[in-house]
Amino acid sequence: MKILLNNIPEDIALDGISVSELLKYKNYTFKMLVIKINGELVKKTEYDTAMIGDGDDVHVLHLISGG
Repeated sequence: MKILLNNIPEDIALDGISVSELLKYKNYTFKMLVIKINGELVKKTEYDTAMIGDGDDVHVLHLISGG
């Protein structure tokens, strides 16, 4: 399946993947993330059920803070 991940075309070897599976697949381990699928915010509690399909536009943003 083909998706747009952070504005970069990606070819994922799976058809239909949850947000949790994508994070594992791409080895995202940072604890503070914001996920959007086609502009819609995905809550952390929905990572296991929110599905990413062919052609979706996915943004994974790392939140950092400092002073």
